[in-house]
Amino acid sequence: MSTNPSAAPAPGELFASINPATGEVLAQLRVAGAGEVDAAVAAARAAQPAWGELTGAARAKFLQRAAQLLRSRNDELAELETRDTGKPIQETRVVDVASGAECLEYFAGIAHGLGGEHLNLGGSAFGYTRREPLGVVAGIGAWNYPLQIACWKAAPALACGNAMIFKPAELTPLTALKLQEVFAEAGLPSGLFQVVQGFADTGRLLTRHPQIRKISLTGEVGTGKAVMADAAASLKNVTLELGGKSPLIIFGDANLDDAVSGALLANFYSAGQVCSNATRVFVHRSVRTAFLERLLARVAPLRIGDPLDPATQVGALISELHMNKVLAYIARGRAEGARLLIGGERVRSGALARGFFIAPAVFDQCTDSMAIVREEIFGPVMSVLDFDTEEEVIRRANATEFGLAAGVFTNDLTRAHRVIAKIEAGTCWINHYNVTPIELPFGGFKMSGLGRENGRAAIEHYSQLKSVYVGMSGVDAPY
Repeated sequence: MSTNPSAAPAPGELFASINPATGEVLAQLRVAGAGEVDAAVAAARAAQPAWGELTGAARAKFLQRAAQLLRSRNDELAELETRDTGKPIQETRVVDVASGAECLEYFAGIAHGLGGEHLNLGGSAFGYTRREPLGVVAGIGAWNYPLQIACWKAAPALACGNAMIFKPAELTPLTALKLQEVFAEAGLPSGLFQVVQGFADTGRLLTRHPQIRKISLTGEVGTGKAVMADAAASLKNVTLELGGKSPLIIFGDANLDDAVSGALLANFYSAGQVCSNATRVFVHRSVRTAFLERLLARVAPLRIGDPLDPATQVGALISELHMNKVLAYIARGRAEGARLLIGGERVRSGALARGFFIAPAVFDQCTDSMAIVREEIFGPVMSVLDFDTEEEVIRRANATEFGLAAGVFTNDLTRAHRVIAKIEAGTCWINHYNVTPIELPFGGFKMSGLGRENGRAAIEHYSQLKSVYVGMSGVDAPY
């Protein structure tokens, strides 16, 4: 939910969605105010009870049809996502739309088996639990994976019998509207998935609305704190998927080609604009030189270009404001003594001059106290650090307020499991990085958030449990 408050238009006014690769205005959208949010909540409240009373199998049919429609429109939606985000089409065609469809399919399957449990309480009683919807819930998306995030929030919400109101990030508002269209075409009753557009003020209307029972946010730590404070007034449930400054640990016995591949995925996919990115790359001193040689040999030929060109590997950053923030971090890294080995400059060649492109940057000679090592940059900036012992690297990896993700590369699987067990992070990889199958819960520790997206764990955050005691004998009251 990144925004520039001083530039935010008022409710009812228009704002532009801009292609960050070209500066082209893609669409004009209207900011939702209190009236629009209240109307959306009223429509959701009217539609939700009947939806919640359906069997899980009945709800699953709508999700399955929506998934099929997403797949059939993959190329069209991928192109729109690329224009709206600046991400390469080679990414959006294989990840963004497909992962959203996979999420809908997964929670359609989960919906079939939703239920409670029976408990034997002896001959005179038994008990059971019911898993029931929360009611009207809201999702607030981030700008880096707009369609995927909308699906990650809508699918479990709808599977559990809720209605969802979704506010996409103001920088990438378009594919959520397409998802709304897809749900309507799939036959989802009106009011169950609605999109409201706007900036932070529109988000606050959702977080403070007394008839919304849950907020799920993907965004920055500061935004997460504000959402949690707002939710406290009406004791809303919250799921917060926030930022990270994750470690990638490469031991001396690792397969270095795989480790380099992992480091590239952990830093330069989507131009580094991924919350789980491992931008602190700890490399054992014994393989540091070999690792850097292989890394630089693969970074140098990365193709920066038009995101709609299938050959492009690195696209644009989301906005000029964000690009300047990333460039300022690169300058600060050099000023603090880190050595810039490659990249780090704005790319202005040809038509790229109209967009917000930065060549992927690799720093070494970094120390743990540097800003580029401590603070989340959210751009294509990798910091390489040396280490000597397992105990040392675990301590340094955990020395952060964040705890979203972590990765370990080693051929010693005993060490891999031992180290991962000691790392303070909610989403971890061994000998891979940044793959997020829908079956596995996703979320962080510490300041990286609360709750989980995906997997069966998400059901806990979109439903409430009712306990029922059933007496089967007389009541023996001591009165």
